Amino acid sequence: MLDPIASTLARKSAGHGPLMLMYHSVTADGQPDWPWAVSLERFGQQLDLLSSLGYRTATMGDIASGRVSASDGPVAVITFDDGYEDNLLAVEALQRRAMTATWFIVSGAIGGEPDWPYDGRPAGRMMDAAALRDLRAAGIEMGSHTVSHCRLTQASDADLTRELADSKAVLEDVLGDEVSSFAYPYGDWDARCAGAVEAAGYRQACTTRTGWALRDGNPYTLRRLTVFNHDTASTLCRKLVLASNDGSLGALARYMVQQLRSRLA
Repeated sequence: MLDPIASTLARKSAGHGPLMLMYHSVTADGQPDWPWAVSLERFGQQLDLLSSLGYRTATMGDIASGRVSASDGPVAVITFDDGYEDNLLAVEALQRRAMTATWFIVSGAIGGEPDWPYDGRPAGRMMDAAALRDLRAAGIEMGSHTVSHCRLTQASDADLTRELADSKAVLEDVLGDEVSSFAYPYGDWDARCAGAVEAAGYRQACTTRTGWALRDGNPYTLRRLTVFNHDTASTLCRKLVLASNDGSLGALARYMVQQLRSRLA
């Protein structure tokens, strides 16, 4: 059952600006073991939660460019990293609800199997070029997640430039459209990486730091909330209120106590 306190607070939180949610994988059956995967059933419940709270969805490019603002009401940017083939289930769920999203694709793995270190991620292939074109034609924003899913802070200047430029070029060739959004693999970035992303021609990039998406006022350090395999509609609702990865009842209670003390002061 949805937390009534959190749902009431969530409806009042739009003034802080858009929130971005980070997903990776959606599984058709059961509860996934991988922390960054969610079941299709829970994903649908989370989308329905957003609708019930009055959220509308936008792309990362929409919020970074100012096409969407806090005055437009609650806005959520749904993002998927990597490009797993099971993401097509998520696309269907979004389309049934007339929602949009942003996908970040590892260009070197298109249509193949991921070759970065295994951490329990889904087995099987990534989406192929035809699937990516179908997503773009359906209004989904397509962004880059490098060529090889490497840790950019550990890359040499030459490798950093190649990972950013080659991924952008490959995706633009596949899609026949500009790619202007980027997500740092593993959320691993620093000032050098952010500068290289801008120099490569991207107009916005997102991290895995929590908080309201536009909190830093920098289009190359947009913030996201992670959705984990254990998140229900209620925990996600509390995350929306707190702009935090901690959607526990305890976190909400601490927030409410802090708000009360501020008012009393």
